[in-house]
Amino acid sequence: MRLHDDGTHEQLLARARGGDERALGSLLEHYRPYLTLLARLEIRSRLQGKADPTDLEAFLEAARHFARFRGSTEPELAAWLRQILGGCLTHLVRRYYGTGARDVRLERPLGDEPDRSSQMIDGGLIDQESSPSQRASRREEAVRLADALQLLPDDYREVIVLRHLEGLTFPEVAARMGRTLDSVEKLWVRALARLKQVLGKDA
Repeated sequence: MRLHDDGTHEQLLARARGGDERALGSLLEHYRPYLTLLARLEIRSRLQGKADPTDLEAFLEAARHFARFRGSTEPELAAWLRQILGGCLTHLVRRYYGTGARDVRLERPLGDEPDRSSQMIDGGLIDQESSPSQRASRREEAVRLADALQLLPDDYREVIVLRHLEGLTFPEVAARMGRTLDSVEKLWVRALARLKQVLGKDA
């Protein structure tokens, strides 16, 4: 899979591990939509509008500690980045709820939460009739889906995220988006068709 004019994922990863900061920047930028989407899902469920995904420092942390990464494949890098995101989420939640207060949101580790959200992305949006090779690389598909969502118009992306990833009903989506139920249902149909086009599938 070609990510940038700079080279393939494997080439960028090899160069980044060799100390090429430009390659590392390009590599991490590839995962920005994916991690931002995961952060949105986790922040929405815990902080209820008190924080924004851009509050997270996952990219800075990844760049700072990249020398600690021991993997060599895209799935390994994605898993490592999700661990960093989990740590950033823990820090963010503690910042808002305080380290001294006992709160159910702090009682369980958050490191695995991005993994579960990633599974929600691929499980909720990847076509179940996709090819065997696609099903075998569902984590890579989750990254690809996040990229595709980023390319959609804002209202298309929002209706898909609210309906499929946050699991809201159509009336709830309509209320969240300030639209009528009928307009939201029509928007959702158009959004899914556009998403399939972006992903290179039949509408």
